[in-house]
Amino acid sequence: MMQRYFITFAYDGTHYHGWQIQPNGISVQEVLQKALSTLLRGETGVVGAGRTDAGVHARRMVAHFETEREVDCQQLAYKLNRLLPRDISVYDVKPVDSDMHARFSATKRTYHYYIHTRKNPFARAYSCEMHYELDFDKMNEAAAWLLQVDDFGAFCKANTDVKTTLCDVMEARWIACGDHEWYFRISANRFLRNMVRAVVGTLIEVGRGRMTLEQFRAVVAGKSRSDAGESMPGNALFLENVEY
Repeated sequence: MMQRYFITFAYDGTHYHGWQIQPNGISVQEVLQKALSTLLRGETGVVGAGRTDAGVHARRMVAHFETEREVDCQQLAYKLNRLLPRDISVYDVKPVDSDMHARFSATKRTYHYYIHTRKNPFARAYSCEMHYELDFDKMNEAAAWLLQVDDFGAFCKANTDVKTTLCDVMEARWIACGDHEWYFRISANRFLRNMVRAVVGTLIEVGRGRMTLEQFRAVVAGKSRSDAGESMPGNALFLENVEY
């Protein structure tokens, strides 16, 4: 009888072409599937809670797999960590009911996007350096508007095959985390492809004084990606948590 398991893990996405298996580059999903298939002695597919783009990281990602083999969860987690490369770390493996789905059962996802406003050689790998002053109060005013709307078509990558651009954003705010260091925290039931990086890029326009709060609201209402700000680099984006 098949048993379904949730696996919770983290990864540094620097050297991967994102979570999802790609024809032209190595992905986190491919590496994890190979390791599981080796240890479980049979082809084992994994389904993730979502997909992250190239270079994006995850502090807590969840995926599920199924197997007929008897699994010692603690031992499997230990062996996976021995087998996987250093940039992927498994926290735990646990059995779940067959109707639990890593993607569709998730109720909340949280992302952090990190920036720093003063040159810092130790932050550059996982944070985006800003070369201008930013008004974080104005950026937080704009971010608060995201909780009042439900259509995020303005922040969806063009030509993406999605059935709906509706999302329920539960939190969106900038938080200081050190001298000249900030992160943007956003939580929602679901995210569109490239959404967080596009939201951040547009909020940066507000912070620079190049877009007013009224213009920001008009961009959101217009639902056109071409009116929103640029997509920010992926290296500063972290999938922080997935909740069920």
